[in-house]
Amino acid sequence: MTMNSDRFSRQSDLVPREKLKDMTATVIGVGAIGRQVAIQLAALGVPRLRLIDFDRVEETNVTTQGYDFEDIGQLKVDATAGAVQRIDPLIDVDAIPDRYRSRIEIGEAVFCCVDTISARAAIWRSASRTCRFWCDGRMLGEIIRVLTAADADSRRHYPTTLFRQSQAQTGRCTAHGAIYTANIAAGLMTHQFTRWLREIPIDSDLTLNLLAAELIVG
Repeated sequence: MTMNSDRFSRQSDLVPREKLKDMTATVIGVGAIGRQVAIQLAALGVPRLRLIDFDRVEETNVTTQGYDFEDIGQLKVDATAGAVQRIDPLIDVDAIPDRYRSRIEIGEAVFCCVDTISARAAIWRSASRTCRFWCDGRMLGEIIRVLTAADADSRRHYPTTLFRQSQAQTGRCTAHGAIYTANIAAGLMTHQFTRWLREIPIDSDLTLNLLAAELIVG
């Protein structure tokens, strides 16, 4: 496949190529939301992706997370890296089959797609010191929350959302969900990313309830 600038021509007003050319984006957790984020970033043209997850693909992940049947049993980072390189074989993908650790280099943009508040808090304490753009996607059933930290105000707000795990909604974000919800969540996250690239103010806290058709932007 021959890659050239024509591939990106229809998104040029929305995704500035000059801002992407030196970009490294890290996706922490490539489950329901994280896999879709990685695929969307690849389609946008992010040249370097770092994928971090220790889990393997299970049969239920084909339904709720968009994995292929042939991926079952594979490490999620390897299966997602394969999907990314089928979109663009020139993307530099680093698949890390592990939990996030502070020694891992993360680049300018971090997409946090893990299951628990405690994990988010631990990653934020480490990664917030070095990344310039942070986006956290949370999902339970048909309710999506996207939190973005990319300026002084949003960086002050984000830690206030890291309540104790005992106060969290019952259930893991992957316990009840569907692929359409994960795709919408990922789209909202990549939209915040492109706003940041264009130097448009980001939405620091938004919640979308699909069943109620209700969007709340904080």
